[in-house]
Amino acid sequence: MFVKLQLDAHCFNILSSPKTSPVTGASVSTNTGVSLSPLEKIETVKKHKEQSLLEIPNRRTPKKFSTDHKPGFNNIPDREPRNNSRNSTRIENKKSFGVDFKRFNGNGSVDKARTKCSTKWAYYGGCIPSILEALDTIKDLDEALKPWEDTLSNKERSIILKEQSSWERAMEIFEWFKRKGCYELNVIHYNIMLRILGRARNWSHVEFLCNEMRIKQILPVNSTYGTLIDVYSKGGLKEEALHWLEKMNDRGMVPDEVTMGIVIQMYKKAGEFQKAEEFFKKWTLGESIKHEGTSKASAGVQDGVRVSVSLSSYTYNTLIDTYGKAGQLKEASETFAKMLREGIVPTTVTFNTMIHICGNHGQLEEVGSLMQKMEELRCPPDTRTYNILISLHAKHDNITMAASYFKRMKEARLMPDHVSYRTLLYAFSIRHMVSDAEHLVSEMDEKGLDIDEYTQSALTRMYIEAGMLEKSWLWFRKFHLKGNMSSECYSASIDAYGERGHILEAKKVFMSCQEANMLTVLVFNVMVKAYGLAQKYDKACKLFDSMESHGVVPDRCSYSSIIQILAGADLPDKAKHYLKKMQEAGLVSDCISYCAVISSFVKLGKLEMAEGLYNEMIGFDVKPDVIVYGVLINAFADAGSVKAALGYVDAMKRAGLPGNTVIYNSLIKLYTKVGYLKEAEETYQLLQSSDSGPDAYSSNCMIDLYSEQSMVKQAEKIFESLKKKGNTNEFTFAMMLCMYKRLGRFEEATQIAKQMRDLGLLTDLLSYNNVLGLYALDGRFKEAVGTFKEMVEASVQPDDCTFKSLGIVLVKCGISKKAVSKLEATTKNDYQKGLQAWMLSLSTVADVDDDYDE
Repeated sequence: MFVKLQLDAHCFNILSSPKTSPVTGASVSTNTGVSLSPLEKIETVKKHKEQSLLEIPNRRTPKKFSTDHKPGFNNIPDREPRNNSRNSTRIENKKSFGVDFKRFNGNGSVDKARTKCSTKWAYYGGCIPSILEALDTIKDLDEALKPWEDTLSNKERSIILKEQSSWERAMEIFEWFKRKGCYELNVIHYNIMLRILGRARNWSHVEFLCNEMRIKQILPVNSTYGTLIDVYSKGGLKEEALHWLEKMNDRGMVPDEVTMGIVIQMYKKAGEFQKAEEFFKKWTLGESIKHEGTSKASAGVQDGVRVSVSLSSYTYNTLIDTYGKAGQLKEASETFAKMLREGIVPTTVTFNTMIHICGNHGQLEEVGSLMQKMEELRCPPDTRTYNILISLHAKHDNITMAASYFKRMKEARLMPDHVSYRTLLYAFSIRHMVSDAEHLVSEMDEKGLDIDEYTQSALTRMYIEAGMLEKSWLWFRKFHLKGNMSSECYSASIDAYGERGHILEAKKVFMSCQEANMLTVLVFNVMVKAYGLAQKYDKACKLFDSMESHGVVPDRCSYSSIIQILAGADLPDKAKHYLKKMQEAGLVSDCISYCAVISSFVKLGKLEMAEGLYNEMIGFDVKPDVIVYGVLINAFADAGSVKAALGYVDAMKRAGLPGNTVIYNSLIKLYTKVGYLKEAEETYQLLQSSDSGPDAYSSNCMIDLYSEQSMVKQAEKIFESLKKKGNTNEFTFAMMLCMYKRLGRFEEATQIAKQMRDLGLLTDLLSYNNVLGLYALDGRFKEAVGTFKEMVEASVQPDDCTFKSLGIVLVKCGISKKAVSKLEATTKNDYQKGLQAWMLSLSTVADVDDDYDE
């Protein structure tokens, strides 16, 4: 089927997505951006006499569109006001548009304009190029248009208005046409002016013309509403655009395909993809869509389906792009398939959009199929196609394929643009492909292509991370000496050096920035950060303190950075000094900086300072969050200050803050220390209902609490749950072993000890002591001696508790307590000699040889 299709000669431009990285710029948007309006595709428009007069929509909430908004546009009387009325809203005053109507004082004339007519408008043919040249060079309209004053047609007047580069000049010419009184100004002329004024966001004049149309009974057509919806939407006034859509429906007017496309674009721009889809479906079914979501059947509908719905490639491209931006790959693919079934030939724009969507979803095989389909349909890829392919393959870490598409683009005699080079350069730079990057730079130099700041910074970072410091500096210096670097570019270079610990080079960039008189708060912030990473805390403070002497005022980020640096360096007293200055500057809006300093005090065990800072924060009406409370609760729980910890728990509850896993874990730690079983159980239940569930630490605490209360079944339940989830650790088993040992259930305790050894969880001194204690009490002397030998070989140094258990083994084997005491004394005087004596004694009584482990 595909080979029978005839290609559409019209091709649409693709705009880069606003979400595109400044590096690649290869994200695809259809041609529905501001560079090409669907309304511009309309050749002729007919008046529909059955339609009612155009009115300004009744707004629920009045909006202020601009400072020159003239009130009362909606109250214009049915007849035109007199020219001499003081309150007249007619645009008669020539100065009202800020245009000087004085005659052109130069030597130019109409005749000279004709002889020097530029080829700029030559494609129009006839007298249009001469007229436009005259208007471009002669200020006075009477003089500029005099030769054609009596012969201007409707079409020529439309072209004249459309070709004006400024809304002031267009309005001046429009008023001139009205003043002459001999020209018909129809709906097309008003549509053109509405678009020009809307693009300039001159809402007061847009409203004025709408009311003028109503007064003069110039009936709006589909494209009139489409124009208004389009300009208000692109002007960021979506509600106004929706009011015009509602007005259109109120008049029983069915949006044509172009207007439908504009509405979809509006929803797409606002990120309301579901509404865009719903609007299209209702439009296809022939339903009129109101702002409130109500609908009614429209004209031209039979049995609920619009008669002869035939969509253009432009509309299909818009729909595919909308689905793509909504992440709906299936719907985009189905729309593309439907487009092919209905015989609508995909354009390069269509393929570009589909390639981008499939690539973003990791469907690289489908991307290959689309490229093959382009070849079958003889739809040649353009530069943007290759840019998308380069970006997608680089994103999926196939740099070889990305580079091959760059090569194929040149083989296809397509000129790589800035996006092509930037995308591939960035991909090379982050992979430290220095030689490949340098080759591309040489190409750009040969073609006279400038390297943008983002790419320049990326390559500086590449050289740094590749360990080529000298080259990185030469590269930076090259652009610095040109004198056109921004402070953001200097900041990026400082950051690149600082993150790799090259503080001297970072300082050199800072000095270069100062030399170029480009110091900003951002430059200071990244240099302070660099000093912090290099642990040059005094220099960070000194630089911060010098900001104001350079005419730079620290911002919130400046204070937050220096406070975080000092707090993280265990210098809370210095951090507190800057926190005070931040408070005095009125830049404290949350508790983050307070939390950093409080945490630093807690880490150093200075709980009184932490508590004092908390009280200061409350005094300044800065609201603590759960993190602040968590830090304090945990700190006082560790210190065993039950009253203080519970006080912060109560304060958190009074503040209406929900707990989190950190808080719950801290509370369980606290309750375990003081033996509050009921409160611990309640908190543990909250952990169980959380998304992450309880961790091993909290579960171990609960096992410990249950063990102390001899609540074996409850402890075993948590233990089995941890085993099932694979969350057990050495301390989990140790807790269970201790519980069974304390209850005299040596068989279960011995099984736990065996599991610990089998799982490799016998590593900690406490665990070894627990196992040794079990074997000593249960009379398992051989296992005890073996465990002791294993412990020594693992370089785990025994302590008094270890030797106490071993002494029990020796006494039970018939060795006197006096001999055991002598062993203990020998160990204290000479550890190695004493250790050998213990090993010899244990081997003798337990008949253990060196091959025990085997």
